[in-house]
Amino acid sequence: MSLPADLPTDVATLQALLRAAEERASERDARLAERDAVIERKEERIVRLEKLVADFKRAMFGSKSEKADPDQYQLALEDIETAIATVHAEDEAIDPPKEQPRKRNANRGALPKHLPRVEEIITPESTTCDCGCDRHVISEDTSERLDIIPAQFRVIVTRRPKYACRSCESGIVQAPAVSRLIESGLPTEATVASVIVAKFADHLPLYRQAQIYARQGVDLDRSTLAAWVGKAAWELTPVYDALIADLKRSTKLFMDETTAPVLDPGKGKVKRGYFWALARDDRPWNGDDPPGVAFTYAPGRSGKHAVEILKGFDGILQVDGYTGYNRVIDPKQQANIRLAYCWAHARRKLFELTKNSTAPIAQEGLRQITALYRVEAQIRSFPASQRLAVRQNKSAPMVADFKTWLEQARAKVSAKSPTGEALKYIAKYWDGLILFLTDGRIEMDNNTVERTIRPIAIGRKNSLFAGHEAGAQNWAVLASLIETCKLNGIEPHSYLTRTLTAIVNGHRQSQIGELLPWNYVQTV
Repeated sequence: MSLPADLPTDVATLQALLRAAEERASERDARLAERDAVIERKEERIVRLEKLVADFKRAMFGSKSEKADPDQYQLALEDIETAIATVHAEDEAIDPPKEQPRKRNANRGALPKHLPRVEEIITPESTTCDCGCDRHVISEDTSERLDIIPAQFRVIVTRRPKYACRSCESGIVQAPAVSRLIESGLPTEATVASVIVAKFADHLPLYRQAQIYARQGVDLDRSTLAAWVGKAAWELTPVYDALIADLKRSTKLFMDETTAPVLDPGKGKVKRGYFWALARDDRPWNGDDPPGVAFTYAPGRSGKHAVEILKGFDGILQVDGYTGYNRVIDPKQQANIRLAYCWAHARRKLFELTKNSTAPIAQEGLRQITALYRVEAQIRSFPASQRLAVRQNKSAPMVADFKTWLEQARAKVSAKSPTGEALKYIAKYWDGLILFLTDGRIEMDNNTVERTIRPIAIGRKNSLFAGHEAGAQNWAVLASLIETCKLNGIEPHSYLTRTLTAIVNGHRQSQIGELLPWNYVQTV
């Protein structure tokens, strides 16, 4: 076999060529192995990503039966989204995009105009042109990023100089000491407001707040924070009372209740109390009264507590099907209250029947109720008169058909069957369910107050229980003001700071209504 003519003939050179060829082959094998490893990692990430996306879709769009409670649901979503972002970051680190990535349509957040701007200007190392002239600015690219400075503690030192006259002994002059929420105490009103918001808006128990402060070198006992909160709750109680009084002057309110576990100090056990929520939200029909909610603690769920809370109220009360509310319409109470019942609860009874089995009757009922809600979606934010006109034109015939269907369906099933019980529930509350056809101010359901009461449930989960009935009522006072702030788009910390400052500076009790959240003028 003859060798190529261009090959060297000496052994040393041939050996060098062979070694070079072997190195190139080794490098090629290494590149191939690296490429295979990259492909394997990409395939693994694709599998992970596909599973995460499937989990996300199931959490976001799956049937209600597959979803956890709202709090767990939100936690699941944020964990899944975090995991997806991690996979994307890993992918970009291993294989950076060759082109500028397209802007995502996802919500990146908005940067409010009132936030302070700190500008940084990045200039080239040299602005001198090759011809020797200085270049001038013709345009610029601007980008904005959100920067957060961690919470900073500071000490406010108040000095009150004493003045005396050198020429006489007429006396010493000194400015009076300013009023404080906590006399001779450490916190400003803003500090107390921060503790309240963290506990009742962000659901952070006091002992955890104390741990956060300790990390920054500020040692505060949980009991100290509790004393601050208790003092603030007492000072804010007149505002809370004014809130309840204002709500009860309305002609239409929502009401609901939720459990409030309370520690029984004498027995060392937890007993069940209740938070009763009284809410107003006239925004769906463009009413003039601002939205608000007030919570009241009661040791039980008896209707007598609803009667006591509603003293002085005459009008429409929108509730769920709890029988305790029947006491408020007892003629003995001498109150002109009409009960409007909740279609969402009626729907829920039917929906439960469809979760695990085929239920044609329940499915038909759900279909008809869904059609009613479509009409409601069309008239949201319409004036009450227009809402009523549309309901009379569109919803009333649908409700009449539903009544006929309800009677026929009840005749087909056993009254003691699950379907029969669900239909019996709807028939029992029928007069209150159809009340929305007579008044454009009435909603089809009680969801408004259920949304306002949800933060109470979240706080209950985090805190487990209230330590005392008095503590539960303090909880009700502070949560009422915070949730009313949120309903009116008011920042709670700013509101509480200014309100506590006004109170300690002697705000007149006769003008306490000026301190209600919707009268607060927020400055930025």
